[in-house]
Amino acid sequence: MKTLNIVALLLLIVGGINWLLVGLFNYNLVEGIFGHGFSRVIYVIVGLCAIYSIKFFRNVSEEEYAR
Repeated sequence: MKTLNIVALLLLIVGGINWLLVGLFNYNLVEGIFGHGFSRVIYVIVGLCAIYSIKFFRNVSEEEYAR
């Protein structure tokens, strides 16, 4: 499970950096690396990681109450 958490976080970071590049420079890194057709698959995977990462809110809220 720890590996899945790390992969999800890594893909969310890559997705966030991609959106930063799109917003600042109008450059789509994912599309530049994987091409237009395969970039759609990458976006779906990043989206699924975002949905999976919702579970991390419970961990964050538990840390706040533990202090």
